[in-house]
Amino acid sequence: MPARQPRPEQLEEFIEKKPEGSLYMLNLLKFRDRAIYEDGRETDLTGEEAYMIYGAAVQKIIEGFGGGLVFGAKTNTQLIGDGDLRWDWVGLMRYPSFESFSKMTRSADYAEIHVHRDAGLDHQILVNCLDVEETMSAFGKVDG
Repeated sequence: MPARQPRPEQLEEFIEKKPEGSLYMLNLLKFRDRAIYEDGRETDLTGEEAYMIYGAAVQKIIEGFGGGLVFGAKTNTQLIGDGDLRWDWVGLMRYPSFESFSKMTRSADYAEIHVHRDAGLDHQILVNCLDVEETMSAFGKVDG
């Protein structure tokens, strides 16, 4: 079954490895051809259209918690790698902290719009990335 929600062990690792300071989340998204709502509602929306209802609303919610979209775009072509381009859209979101991300995902506003995310997504990979300073400091620790 395609992934749309984290597994318990993924949540545990995320909490264990939570970064200090800003939290960056890389989103790789594959949309359904047609939106499918779990409540059975009839719709003519594509998966992308349903997800973008969620996307517009969640952007405002994230901004209310002090974060925002760093980069987001539809994919175009795959330059390196085997197989077909699997993802329809990529995005990088920034949150001020792990705590702000956690509060946002537990908020009533987020719960209310989440139905559009689930209706639109076929599959997602969500990767927590370290900020630039943490990443660059790792280069200084490598003997060469």
